[in-house]
Amino acid sequence: MGVGKVVWRKSAWSGENGGACVELASVRGVIAIRDSRNPDGPKIHISRGDFLVFTGILKSL
Repeated sequence: MGVGKVVWRKSAWSGENGGACVELASVRGVIAIRDSRNPDGPKIHISRGDFLVFTGILKSL
């Protein structure tokens, strides 16, 4: 699935220091995830439901 021109967002916690971050975008009903240091590289696409489960697990750690 190509993501074309979408609005990518990263956490406010990531700062502006150019560190390793992930960016997220909402694309056609799924969440796209990419490496901020490699914006033209591969993207992961997961359903919104799976993303909510994933972030819920991270928050519980």
